[in-house]
Amino acid sequence: MKWFVVHTLTGHEQKVKKILEKIIKEKNLQDSFGRIIIPVENLVRIRKGKRVIEERRIYPGYIVIEMDDSEETLRLVNSISGVTHFLGSRNKPTPLSEEEVDTLLKQVEESKHRVVTKIPFAKGERVTVTEGPFTNFIGTVEEIYPEREKVKVMVVIFGRTTPIELGFHQLKPI
Repeated sequence: MKWFVVHTLTGHEQKVKKILEKIIKEKNLQDSFGRIIIPVENLVRIRKGKRVIEERRIYPGYIVIEMDDSEETLRLVNSISGVTHFLGSRNKPTPLSEEEVDTLLKQVEESKHRVVTKIPFAKGERVTVTEGPFTNFIGTVEEIYPEREKVKVMVVIFGRTTPIELGFHQLKPI
């Protein structure tokens, strides 16, 4: 079996995977197909002051399928609603090399265990403090510490600019 990259409509990757798995089961083609992978990573975002972990597609609009490159399997995948085409030439899709497959599988495996933090602020951005003793103070982001999910903000207290360190969830952009 070889690995192929299939281009889908963006946002339809999960739907295409479910339909393909259903058809494979119905037509009893488990011997012709292997794994179907949608490369994703876990992403932490701050929403309404709370940490939310969500999946983000690494390659939006693409899924990777392990399958035989027979006429029947290629036609089956191309016939699914949401699939636009295989990567490669129109007549003959190009399979991924062993190195590309190893890299991709390693990347997918690592991303399952790693959580990426989405940094909601930029250096120099003006923010409002939403929690803590400095609630409603307005300041400017001076430094960002993504590994600790903290930000150093310069606020004016009693006429002096003072640095305070706050969590991502304690701030909102102006």
